[in-house]
Amino acid sequence: MIEKRDHGGGIDAAIVAHGGDRAGWLDLSTGINPVPYPMPALPHDAWTALPDEAAFARLYALARRFWNVPDDAAILGAAGASAIIAALPRVIPTGEVCIPGPTYNEHGAAFAAAGWHLGQDPSHALVAVHPNNPDGHIWQVSDLDAAYTIIDESFCDIIPDQSLIHLAARPGTVVLKSFGKFWGLAGLRLGFAIGDPVIIAKLRDLLGPWQVSGPALAIGAEALSDPAWADETRIRLADDTTRIDRLMTQTGAALVGGTSLFRLYQVDDATALQTRLARGHVWSRTFPYAPDWLRLGLPAPDRWAQLEAAL
Repeated sequence: MIEKRDHGGGIDAAIVAHGGDRAGWLDLSTGINPVPYPMPALPHDAWTALPDEAAFARLYALARRFWNVPDDAAILGAAGASAIIAALPRVIPTGEVCIPGPTYNEHGAAFAAAGWHLGQDPSHALVAVHPNNPDGHIWQVSDLDAAYTIIDESFCDIIPDQSLIHLAARPGTVVLKSFGKFWGLAGLRLGFAIGDPVIIAKLRDLLGPWQVSGPALAIGAEALSDPAWADETRIRLADDTTRIDRLMTQTGAALVGGTSLFRLYQVDDATALQTRLARGHVWSRTFPYAPDWLRLGLPAPDRWAQLEAAL
């Protein structure tokens, strides 16, 4: 039996333990933008027809422009960045991979499942979550010189000036992008692999045709063609980050790090604080390897009072 990996979420279990219903719970256990990109009107054939090459080409052209993708880098969409994470170890020559942590644990699980050795030597393969989850660490180009380098930028759209997308033109390099975080559309299941055309071609063969749904293609294209929404969202998230930091430090928590989509705090007893918040139907994230770490996402604009009351 495969051991279940530790993630945010788990509202169903929280409801069983502490009552209430899903609508009444404030889920701050994930780093998802609480004000998602507004749903555009979708053409009828987005639901009824198989996704065609024109829809993929439009999405990729907009992605290339939005992220300033190098001309020599290839792009592939998939049903969420997690699908790419699971597939990547199977299209890169097997060896030892270095995944500095603590970090998002799906990377290590995917490489282990594909028969890789998880070690400390970064010369063959390196996974860099940029910025890192959960502490927000920013990677430098000088640290990324492995033969095969995976740069997970699932949270990087909040700081586009720090993106390492220009490295996507290097042989052996793949940059990951996610629509679930910054755009707040986790249920859409849309992610991108951008990088070495040889690796991207192997990914395409492994994932098969129609790997992105028609609605996801249409919504993703609309979002990527709306840079004004992205700019306004970054300003709001930065303001809300300041607000939650002030609120938490007033309770005695110390800021460890994070991004403007999630904040990581050091507290006396994270499990006890999680339980206290849960009594007010606010769900947070704890970490089995750090009993004094608590991570919080940002509340929606009309839900701050619930967090304040729970604290």
